[in-house]
Amino acid sequence: MSNNPRSVSILLVDDDEINNFISIKLIKKALVSSEIKACLNGKFAIDELLKMQASGADNLPDYILLDINMPLMNGWEFLDEYKRLNIDPEGKSKIFIISSSVFSNDINKAKSYSLVKDFISKPLNIDKIRELFEAEKHA
Repeated sequence: MSNNPRSVSILLVDDDEINNFISIKLIKKALVSSEIKACLNGKFAIDELLKMQASGADNLPDYILLDINMPLMNGWEFLDEYKRLNIDPEGKSKIFIISSSVFSNDINKAKSYSLVKDFISKPLNIDKIRELFEAEKHA
């Protein structure tokens, strides 16, 4: 299975462009065959996902890395909208919250969403990324 050439698709939803630039570099280092799209807020991400979904559920990303604090539509609003629109009824996309928040209520709230696989604290680093995708491989 590990020599499957299919690349991993990732949607990064974060309003911090510098952070996105760094995250993309790190993910590309950790996962050589990865396709990454970045959206600067939840609204853009929902629009992007609806476009992907319209061209077939297979086009949805394998992973969604979601920040909480963003303008226009934050991470929680994104999750509610994602669920309301039933964007991924098959559960293809695995959603991880990536946030610099250290508030336990954010971490607990993230865990209360069945859609959310885990809460990862920023800043991302290569070990956190490898750990995330390694854990997933064996899940």
